Amino acid sequence: MNYPRIDIDCNKIYHNAQFIINQLALKSISVTPVTKVCLGHPVIAQTLIDAGAKMLADSRVQNIQRMVLSGITVPKMLIRTPMFSQVASVVKYCDISLNTEIDVIKRLSCAAKQARVNHDVIIMIELGDLREGIMPNHSINFIREVISLPNINLRGIGSNLTCRYGIAPDDEKMKQLSDIADEIESTFGINLEIISGGNSASINWALAHRRSTRINNLRIGEAIFLGCVPLEQPPIEGLHQDAITLTAEIIESKVKPSLPWGKRGENAFGEKDIIQDRGVVSQAILALGRQDVCIAGLKAPDDINIISSTSDHLIIESARSPLVVGAKIRFSLDYSALLSSMSSDFIYKFFNKSKRGIT
Repeated sequence: MNYPRIDIDCNKIYHNAQFIINQLALKSISVTPVTKVCLGHPVIAQTLIDAGAKMLADSRVQNIQRMVLSGITVPKMLIRTPMFSQVASVVKYCDISLNTEIDVIKRLSCAAKQARVNHDVIIMIELGDLREGIMPNHSINFIREVISLPNINLRGIGSNLTCRYGIAPDDEKMKQLSDIADEIESTFGINLEIISGGNSASINWALAHRRSTRINNLRIGEAIFLGCVPLEQPPIEGLHQDAITLTAEIIESKVKPSLPWGKRGENAFGEKDIIQDRGVVSQAILALGRQDVCIAGLKAPDDINIISSTSDHLIIESARSPLVVGAKIRFSLDYSALLSSMSSDFIYKFFNKSKRGIT
């Protein structure tokens, strides 16, 4: 077995996805699982489909292309506004895309017309997190231009919260999005099929909401893979938080001083941390570094402390007897660590899919 290694339990991902899909269905909200954290891996895509997903989403056209070429046939949504340079690929591989720029949609229209297909779009509305989205007071004029374009189908509107500034989804934000949907429909005499109210951070709002709402879709990634939501909210009851873990191997284990000696400057990353003299310590080094994973997103076992890291080394200390060379340490991950480690070519990916007979 090769290390460092990501262990991906497809059975737990299946459970999490099915649980979320079923619970939100009770609220008449569909779930579009987001595959970007696993780079559109076909095994994960099929697991999500088996769990009940009717559409998959990703932020990278390359990941969606990977799913298409592997035989994944459910509709696919591109959740990052397309670049000019990729409109032909978007039309070819993506059934629907989220958009905020009319010039981009015009180019999608031309590409779709040339390919003799129609392309569906969702228009993103800015609700305060200041990432993507048109300002609410511009929505009517923007939609007027969109619906005039050939080979473009307006499927709905959506919004994104929490990702940039942590602005939380709440009744006020979701009512604003719902009101904009109502205004668009009444102005143009059309029906918006999808009102997408955000990402994993919107789950607890959706589950707790009791009043009527136009929100009928969420784009979910983190909650499926990690069993939790952003905004420092507690884990979602009924979900696995350990569906994906990271294991690394110890390459050195020594008893060393805790205080470095010699003339000291900044380290290779321009850092100069304050260091306390704690006497001699049991120190181990793992073959894992910043080039592999976002270190701040790792959570070590209770008896181990992460002390520091370099490009290729992770230094830990143990509260128990010294760790031996060759021993393996398993970490849990937050979203930043999961995203970076899944994107690293230096970390091996192992899929546990035996129980469900996934191929």
